[in-house]
Amino acid sequence: MEFIVAAAVVVLLWFVWQLIKAKRFTRFKQCLENEIKPKVFAHIVNELNENRSELLPNNDSHQQATLYFWGQYKVRILQAALIREIIDEQWLKDTGNVKNSQHLFFIERDKLA
Repeated sequence: MEFIVAAAVVVLLWFVWQLIKAKRFTRFKQCLENEIKPKVFAHIVNELNENRSELLPNNDSHQQATLYFWGQYKVRILQAALIREIIDEQWLKDTGNVKNSQHLFFIERDKLA
């Protein structure tokens, strides 16, 4: 009987730990959407405006298509932020999001550019 109670407590603690990890991951994805995405979009628009030429007109439709592509999935927002050095590995370590970013890259690997 004691074994069953101990096993039940261990399973319950494991479920609580999984819930905590899931909440942290959700917070990380919300941070990407609410804080990082506007910075990425501003950087992309500036980048497109600076590279405007006859060969690369980068008009409004080009900008909208580029923003749609990079903003469509959370993993692309993260990828764009890392490529453009808006965030770096140290930021991920400081915020405790290294595992969350690895997990996001794994689960959305089919959406990477």
